[in-house]
Amino acid sequence: MLLKKLMGIPSPSGKEGEIKEFVRNFLEERGYEVFESESFLLVNRKSEFVVATHLDTVPIKAEFRIEDGFAYGTGVADAKASLTAMLEVAEKGVDYAMAFFCEEEETGKGSKEFLSYWNGKYAVVMEPTNLRIASKHFGCIEADLTFKGFPCHASMPEHGTNAIEKAINTYLRLSKKFRVSILRIDGGGYEYVIPEYCTARFDFLLEPNQLSSAMEELRKVDAEIVILEAVDGFYSGKVAEILARAIRNAGFEPEFTVMPSWTDACNLVKKFDVVVWGPGELRDCHTTREKVDLREIEIAKKVLWKLNGLWKEF
Repeated sequence: MLLKKLMGIPSPSGKEGEIKEFVRNFLEERGYEVFESESFLLVNRKSEFVVATHLDTVPIKAEFRIEDGFAYGTGVADAKASLTAMLEVAEKGVDYAMAFFCEEEETGKGSKEFLSYWNGKYAVVMEPTNLRIASKHFGCIEADLTFKGFPCHASMPEHGTNAIEKAINTYLRLSKKFRVSILRIDGGGYEYVIPEYCTARFDFLLEPNQLSSAMEELRKVDAEIVILEAVDGFYSGKVAEILARAIRNAGFEPEFTVMPSWTDACNLVKKFDVVVWGPGELRDCHTTREKVDLREIEIAKKVLWKLNGLWKEF
C-alpha cells in the first residue's frame, strides 16, 4: 500500500530528503524526466497545467493506522493522501505537470522557488478539502507582538500596567473586526508582580482584499510588532472550472468551499490561476486526530486521471 509506505518515511518540514528521494526514484522508474531543485521536484515541466502538493509534515504526533475505512496519523491528510493519489495516477501516465514542494509547513520555500522555474497558467494545489473545490482562499497575517507594561506589586494592580491584559484587550478589540486567534502567549511569572512584558503570536484569517485594512489596524496597536507572514486572499479563475469539469467527468458533482489556511497556493497565485482541492479533513490536521477517508483517495485518483487532456480545452 503506497500510502502506508509514504507514511513510513518521516518528513518533518526541513527534513524531506528521504521522501524527496523516494518520490524522485518512483517517478524516474516510471519513465518521467524529473527536474529537481533544492526544494521541489517537477515532471512534465513544459505543460501549462500543474498539480502540486507538499512533501513535508508537522512533527509526528500520531502513528499511522487504518481503522473502519479511515487512515490516521500525522501527515496522512496533510498531505500524503494527496501525494499518494498523484503518484498512483502518475503510474498510468499524465500529460500535465506535477510538482512536489518542501517546507510548506514552515517557510513555503518550495513553492516560492517554483515560481522562477515554471511558466504555466493553471495550478491545482492538493490540500485537505474533503474533495470540495476551494475556489476562495483566505489571506493571513501572522505576527509576533511584544507588549510592555509597568510592573508593581500584584496586590496593588492599580499602580501598574499589566502587559498580559494589554495583549488580551488588543485581541478582543481586533477580533470585533477580523477573525483573529492567539497561537501562543508568554508573560508574567510567579513572584506576585504585575507582568511588565508579554509576547503573543496573533494569526489573522482575512477575506480577499482585507489585508490592507488589517495591517492598518495592526499598526495602531501599542506593541512592538514583527510580521512573519502577510498575504491577501484571492479567488480562483478558470482553473476551478477545469477542476469542476474533471470531477463531473469522473462521475461526481462538484462542491465548493473556502480554504481558510495558508497553503502553497498563496505563493503560486502571484503568477498563476490556482485552486486548492484534495482528500482529507482540514480541521483535524496538525492534531492527534488527523485522518483521511480512504474512499476520498480513490475518488481523487479518478479526478486526476480525468484532468488528462481536459485542461488543454480551456
